[in-house]
Parts: sequence; C-alpha cells; structure tokens
Amino acid sequence: MLKLMLHGAMGVMGGNVVSCAESDPDIMIACGVEKEECSPDPSLLFPVYQKFSGITEDFDVIIDFSVAEAVDGLLNYAEEKGKPLVLCTTGLSERQLRRVEEVSKRIPILRSANMSIGINLLIELMGAVAEKLYSQGFDIEILEEHHRRKKDAPSGTALSLKDAVENALKEGMDVVFDRSGRRTARPHGEIGISSIRGGTLPGVHEVIFAGEDEVITFSHTAYSRRIFAKGALAAAHFLVGKEPGLYDMKDVIS
Repeated sequence: MLKLMLHGAMGVMGGNVVSCAESDPDIMIACGVEKEECSPDPSLLFPVYQKFSGITEDFDVIIDFSVAEAVDGLLNYAEEKGKPLVLCTTGLSERQLRRVEEVSKRIPILRSANMSIGINLLIELMGAVAEKLYSQGFDIEILEEHHRRKKDAPSGTALSLKDAVENALKEGMDVVFDRSGRRTARPHGEIGISSIRGGTLPGVHEVIFAGEDEVITFSHTAYSRRIFAKGALAAAHFLVGKEPGLYDMKDVIS
C-alpha cells in the first residue's frame, strides 16, 4: 500500500485528494501538514500537523497542493527526509524553480503546472500541430478561465501550452498579455495570452489557431478539481522507486 504525506491537507485540493484516496484501496494518507491558522478537522482519519517537525508517521511519497509561500520549507523537508515529492503548487518564483531543480538532483520530484491527464495530452498535441499551422500563416492565441480565488495569472497551464508551442516552432515568440496600449495590426510572430477570473468558473484552456477564413480551436475544460487529485495520485504511484531527477506528467502518461 502506498502511504502519502499530504501538504496542504485542509485546502480545497487537499480535500479532493483525500476523497479520491478514500476510494483507492492501494493508497493511504498517513499524515498531513497545514498552516497554523487552519482549525483541525475532526472528520479526517489521519493526523494533521502545523510543522514538519511534529511528523512521526512513515510515508512513501509527499503530495503538495499548497501555496507558493510554503514550498521553500517543503523542499527543505523533502530533501532532508529523502522522500519523493509530487509538487502541484503553481505560481513559483524563478528562485524557487531553481531550488526545485537543485533538490531534484537528490530526490525524485514530479512537478507539473496541471495534473490533469487530458491537459497534458493537449500540451503534447501542441507539439504536433503548432509548427504546421504556424508555417501556414495561422496566428496563435491562448485563453484561460478560472474561478475568482485563483491568485496567479496567467495560469501555469497556459504558460506550459505557450512553451509547448515555442518548442515546436524552435523559436522564441513575443508573448503579449495586454494590447490595450497598442494601435497597430497584430504581427504574426507573437502569442497572445488572455486570462479571465470570476465566480466559480471551471478551469478552461483554449489554444486558438486563427488563419485566413478558418479557425482551429483546441479546448480543455475541468469540470471538477477531482481530475487534478486523480492525476496527483497517479503521479505518486509513478514516482515510487524512481531515481533522483525532475519528472513531469508526460512521464506518467507515456
């Protein structure tokens, strides 16, 4: 049985991981960690600590759905304990990303901007179609929508889609987030990324290829956050026994 430590245990995504784990007989959540201001939840069937130093349970893998501010301490703890880490938190700084790469030389870390199997297949698909469509004159735009509580914009997934396009084209594109100050025609060599925040909007990502008199749109909609929890659990299974290194969801679905 796979034993997990859940970082961000009492957040929205933590709750989804707990729910999905309860329906998987091969997974047990051994313990969790949550920030100090959260009140204990008596319905949880595992202990939740406010500090890593309080953990006494043994576990196989860490799953993290927390906030960027908590990732530094998590990386230090995972490195110290030598535990594999599924890192799902987005909005990390460049310094934190460098730290992730450094720690991954000593433990296996799987980091993905989006844990959905479908999104990661979409990212892979972009590599197959972007070059062909761009070379035929299609302009490329990315649109993402999320609920009002999401703090970072654009989403990490939108940036991953942008990266997939640029890797396929083998050239850097001008990335544009705001055209309000421009009074010029759109040049071909740019990617526009637009973000919408409001209400309880589900996570929506669209990659739009706009050509002369035709438009091709690739779209993914997340109707439930459970898809991210399921992806994280699949990643945890994958990471057990792996050598130190930096992995992503493409490795899980390949």
